[in-house]
Amino acid sequence: QVQLVESGGGLVQAGGSLRLSCAASGSIFSINTMGWFRQAPGKEREFVASVSRTGIGSSYGDSVKGRFTISRDNAKNTVYLQMNSLKPEDTAIYYCVADPRPWTSEYTYWGQGTQVTVSS
Repeated sequence: QVQLVESGGGLVQAGGSLRLSCAASGSIFSINTMGWFRQAPGKEREFVASVSRTGIGSSYGDSVKGRFTISRDNAKNTVYLQMNSLKPEDTAIYYCVADPRPWTSEYTYWGQGTQVTVSS
């Protein structure tokens, strides 16, 4: 089993920045792909970003490309999401995800989520 704990959410004004962190514990040797999803009230869950085991490869959802950056520190078993130029439509609960498979679109492990609120 893998446990994921997010931190770094909060309230920020439009145009501002936040950095989310996600610390993994448990059977971390099994983790390959890590990433982030988000879900806003009344909306479907949305893919935000993912990163490969090495941290070299990454993928982003269209709505965050050019504004968000995902990174990974395997020594700390942590994945980060740097969010810049935030917009009110970025308001959502952000979930950290992990999976043993490379470049999967379905994730086995999910964190509890952290709230991000962007005010206009």
